[in-house]
Amino acid sequence: MIVSASIPMRPPKRLIIELIHRDSIRSPYYNENENVSDRAMKTSISRYTYLLAKIKSSSWNESYEADILPSINASLFFMNFSIGRPPIPQFTVMDTGSSLLWVQCLPCNKCYQQLGPMFDPSKSSTYSELSCYSQYCRYTPGGTCNLLRKCSYNVTYIDGVSSSGILARETLTFQTSDEGRISIPGTIFGCGHRNGKFHDSQLTGVFGLGFGKLSSVSQLASTFSYCIGNLHDPNYIHNKLVLGDEARIEGDSTPLQVINGRYYITLEGISVGERKLDIDPNIFKRKTHIGKDGGVVIDTGSPATWLVKPGFEALRDQVQALLDVWLTRSFWFNSWNLCYEGVISRDVVGFPAVTFHFADGADLVLDRESLFLQAWPNVFCMAVFPSFAVDGDIATSLSLVGMMAQQNYNVAFDVSGKKVTFQRIDCQLLDG
Repeated sequence: MIVSASIPMRPPKRLIIELIHRDSIRSPYYNENENVSDRAMKTSISRYTYLLAKIKSSSWNESYEADILPSINASLFFMNFSIGRPPIPQFTVMDTGSSLLWVQCLPCNKCYQQLGPMFDPSKSSTYSELSCYSQYCRYTPGGTCNLLRKCSYNVTYIDGVSSSGILARETLTFQTSDEGRISIPGTIFGCGHRNGKFHDSQLTGVFGLGFGKLSSVSQLASTFSYCIGNLHDPNYIHNKLVLGDEARIEGDSTPLQVINGRYYITLEGISVGERKLDIDPNIFKRKTHIGKDGGVVIDTGSPATWLVKPGFEALRDQVQALLDVWLTRSFWFNSWNLCYEGVISRDVVGFPAVTFHFADGADLVLDRESLFLQAWPNVFCMAVFPSFAVDGDIATSLSLVGMMAQQNYNVAFDVSGKKVTFQRIDCQLLDG
């Protein structure tokens, strides 16, 4: 093994990566008998709880020890790449709520059964461990110099499960949209030699898109974008992630703040059709006092959107006023969730679009397929939840923009330029 402090990297200008839908037939979790909509509701709750706990913990301690691994119950999209020479295939979660790229490695003191062969660094010609004296070692989650003078990492998750190993550099290889391959040498990653028994036993690791000194985004490019079609169409094949300085940055932009690796944007108002709801924009602002940071996070792990209580109630009341005229309320899921008996494609035809207004004039427009979820064959619900419900704390002020609100948009993050752009588009037009 080679110990190295630095290996030059040559990130691609534009790398297009296919995203694998959780319910796609290409996914190892495909189950044709599963109630996908029911799982989407539960996934949203799991994800919101995950981020809320993570943010509250990091309010007290900015270390990575508050991280939670996105499990199968909170994972929407996966991605393939290979690591090492010869390249070993990996199947990882794409997640903007995580900032460290890590995979399971041999020799394994404790590992779970994964999909495909495990990476063996001793057999790779391009593997090199980071020196304890590397500038990057100080940024390692839970990192120290171990007894062998290697830069180690240790991520302990809130549920008590952990991943630990060595911080190293390795070549990552991605398949491009035209069936070619792009290799990126010298990428820093966590080589996990001791990994707990995670709920999701098929993954080989996590591809973090949160921002930090060691994150995939900061290493490969400060710009990335993703485009998702209909979230509830697992057979849509044009979902994609684009990394690189030439990621498509078009459309309306809004200021971006990166805090503890998470992406915050400023929500200023909500409209239903032409009617602007009476909402004080200050309720969406981030607070700085311990444990109640609030603000609005844009996220890839939750299908549904979560709004702080006054914002949710204003939207719920207006939607309810329009639907109560001809539909019957259903309490199929929960008393705080707005549900009706009926079918979206039949019973909400002509329902006005709901628009989220962000700072500097950027809008996300939610049509009926983005606003409502067909929770059961004869019951649909609004895919916007109240933030206070999960935490049990009325003062909870974290809002979260989920993936249903972002579908049919190319969402681009320019981290160095501190902006996010929204471009409504058919993702197929971005191929190639």
